Amino acid sequence: MSNSSEASLYERLGGYDAIAAITDEFRDRLMNDPKIGYYWAADSLDTKRRDRQLTVDFLCEAAGGPTFYTGRNMQTSHVGLGITDSEYDLLMEHCIGTLEKLEVAEAEKADVCAFINSLRDEIIEKQ
Repeated sequence: MSNSSEASLYERLGGYDAIAAITDEFRDRLMNDPKIGYYWAADSLDTKRRDRQLTVDFLCEAAGGPTFYTGRNMQTSHVGLGITDSEYDLLMEHCIGTLEKLEVAEAEKADVCAFINSLRDEIIEKQ
């Protein structure tokens, strides 16, 4: 944010509960997508719950919230998975669909999508 009096993205999205709802919808879409859901297929319930909480914390912190993300960086977390550009494009489609379903305002939707897309080079593996 360029103006310190301007509300953070965290506040504009509605805080922790709103970001948790976005996370839940987004992860549900990803895990149930037949083209990319296999990335989560072998995860235990405990692993899924832990990853969900790390995702909420990551997004809250990145949006300017009071949480502290304790997970690994995005590159370390995704190295070896072989995620492709086309799979990331699909992830972005799910991101947009999630935000539209939850009726996130256009400015906030654009900010969230720009942030998620900014992680692309850290997550995909160039062949």
